[in-house]
Amino acid sequence: MANLLATKPLDMILQESEEQGEHSLKRALGPTNLITLGIGAIIGAGIFVLTGAAAAQYAGPAIVLSFVLAGIACAFAGLCYSEFASLIPIAGSAYTYGYATLGEIFAWIIGWDLILEYAFGAATVASGWSGYVNSFLQDFGIHLPPSLTATPGTDMVMYNGRWERLATILPTLKAHAVDPSTLQHVQGTFNLVAFLAICLVTLVLVIGIKESANLNSGIVIVKVAIVLTFIGIATIFVMHDPASATKNWTPFIPPNTGEFGHYGWSGIARGAAVIFFAYIGFDAVSTAAQEAKNPQRDMPIGILGSLVICTILYILVSGLLTGVVSYTTLNVPDPVAVGIDHTGVRWGSILVKVGAIAGLGSVMLVMLLGQSRVFFSMSRDGLLPQWAGAVHPRFRTPWISSILVGIFVAIFASLIPIGILGELVSIGTLLAFIIVCAGVWILRVRRPQLHRPFKTPWVPFVPIMGILISGLMMASLPLDTWLRLIVWLIIGMAVYFGYGRYHSRVQAVVQAETKPPKVMAD
Repeated sequence: MANLLATKPLDMILQESEEQGEHSLKRALGPTNLITLGIGAIIGAGIFVLTGAAAAQYAGPAIVLSFVLAGIACAFAGLCYSEFASLIPIAGSAYTYGYATLGEIFAWIIGWDLILEYAFGAATVASGWSGYVNSFLQDFGIHLPPSLTATPGTDMVMYNGRWERLATILPTLKAHAVDPSTLQHVQGTFNLVAFLAICLVTLVLVIGIKESANLNSGIVIVKVAIVLTFIGIATIFVMHDPASATKNWTPFIPPNTGEFGHYGWSGIARGAAVIFFAYIGFDAVSTAAQEAKNPQRDMPIGILGSLVICTILYILVSGLLTGVVSYTTLNVPDPVAVGIDHTGVRWGSILVKVGAIAGLGSVMLVMLLGQSRVFFSMSRDGLLPQWAGAVHPRFRTPWISSILVGIFVAIFASLIPIGILGELVSIGTLLAFIIVCAGVWILRVRRPQLHRPFKTPWVPFVPIMGILISGLMMASLPLDTWLRLIVWLIIGMAVYFGYGRYHSRVQAVVQAETKPPKVMAD
């Protein structure tokens, strides 16, 4: 058991972080690139979808407080990530941090777990991106073959001159007394739009980290500009009709219905657990630590800067949205579009779709970047085959792992309906948060003398709060999600004990140190 808990020496990690040459990752990212990487990962479907559903079902106008609570929860984890990212400036994120503090078996668990967050997350986002692109094109009369815009078995119907997923449009059909069987039907066979999206993002990642970061920065500027446009339009509307806004904001905290989580203070807490997942992605910044020009200074700026900016934007959008329209009308797939339509700005729906397309595109980019960097680190440690860590001599990116991950995610996104993956991605992320927070605390006790360019304040209070809040949010997820996580980890254990344990560089060092010296014959 002792070998399974062998930690990777920090000296070895720091030596790897200083490697240069054609077989190492290229240090090309500054603080602005890192902040936009974080914003690119965080601002996606969350701000355009989850805000309305959480306000309508759980918190009412007090959804603002839910965002504050979720932001604080993320801040605890973000502070711990910042200390590790500045201390251990190497690709791998929570996997590497766990290896340095908790031991190899925990490092493997978190590395395998991060696949849930990054690869499955990118597949989920690709599926959503496909839906937005298809809807946007149909706004301009462009109709793609419906069988190539959905996964196999998905029912598509023609309604009002548009191909729609039956599951999405069914409430509208019932409200208008339309029998679905009277509409033209087609079943999805292959989501080509999602497949091509992942292929394009993978190509960008292979070409180079600087090019990927610059593209992401451009996308981030577009979608933040669209979010700010909504904030500006909604602010003007609220200022011109303060009586209506006051009515929509009253009561600010709707009284509890008698059931936990439905309004009242428990509703604010439940809302925070739901919209917490809108923050998923800031930890992906830490996977780029080995490609940062000055990681000791810039990694904390990238992680905490992106968290602060996105929290402020979320609070403003949710507050103004519930002022423009009643929270009771926001349990729809496009609440921001509903809000901006109510202001009389009719091009708002198109605007929101452009923002969602840009937002989800950058999320795919950062998620796939994070996944390939985790594979790169695991390969360098011997836990995965050598090809996963191969660096392209010209582009200086882990090109083989990027391509293989891209192919896997593209096929996954185009063939498999992904209704349950959101919760799987969430439980994987929360487990990563717990391990990172525990790691900071453990390393402070074991190696207090280490030079830490960024120090998490109030240790052990901050790590303990990060562990407790993440643990409570994991506990709030359904039993089915826990069972799927357990099955996924069992598969990972089979891979580790079948390959990783026998090829581990750290295990080789441990065995060499514990091997008894040869006795010289007389």
